[in-house]
Amino acid sequence: MELEGKIALVTGASRGMGRAIALKLASLGSKVAVNYVNIEAGNEADADDVVETIIHGKGEALKIEADVRNGEAVKAMMGQIVTQWGRIDILVNNAGITRDNLLLRMSEDAWDDVMATNLRSAYLCTKFALRPMVKQRWGRIISVASIAGLMGNAGQTNYAASKAGLIAFTKSVAREMGSRNITANAVAPGFIKTRMTENLSDEVKKSILSMISLSRFGEPEDVAELVAFLASDRASYITGQVVCIDGGVSM
Repeated sequence: MELEGKIALVTGASRGMGRAIALKLASLGSKVAVNYVNIEAGNEADADDVVETIIHGKGEALKIEADVRNGEAVKAMMGQIVTQWGRIDILVNNAGITRDNLLLRMSEDAWDDVMATNLRSAYLCTKFALRPMVKQRWGRIISVASIAGLMGNAGQTNYAASKAGLIAFTKSVAREMGSRNITANAVAPGFIKTRMTENLSDEVKKSILSMISLSRFGEPEDVAELVAFLASDRASYITGQVVCIDGGVSM
């Protein structure tokens, strides 16, 4: 229970990697705020399921609906967590979307939506989470980037740009906050089994697998294990880093 007594917030925690991260942190003793936004059918039910799973495992969780692209909503969410539990120790910036298209066909809305959800949300959540972290002189900021932010990806100029921005943002936060005993790191997943990858055709899946040294897609739990390590005291001397977890795509 190496995270016992810690308070964590995971954004976009109702599904996929966010769900796996929330469950992993809870299994290590952290109280977890499960953030979701109710703009897609099933999101609230999925968030309820995450909370119920944590409670069933003798953990403690709090469901919070908040649009992390909105500053007032994020401020209110942080206030709710501090009121409920007294502090925030771990922030996992996981919320993210894709709006894929070739650049010549990409709409301004598709660009703006991805930037707001993937990058602006991290700015807002980190800004408001840092206030209690600075006071307590301890904190972990972990952002879920992507290998697309390091390598680029055709058809994902918006997504890749948002994740590259998230990496630079993380490195800058690490430089600003190191003296306060607050670390900031990013994880860069490759192709992970989520609802997005489930919708790929067999032909596309075969093509992707040919690029992966381990010849398989990753599991959300693989990412969760890495996030949990970075959140722990075992990673106390690691900051400003980007850790790829991609089965060997980016070697």
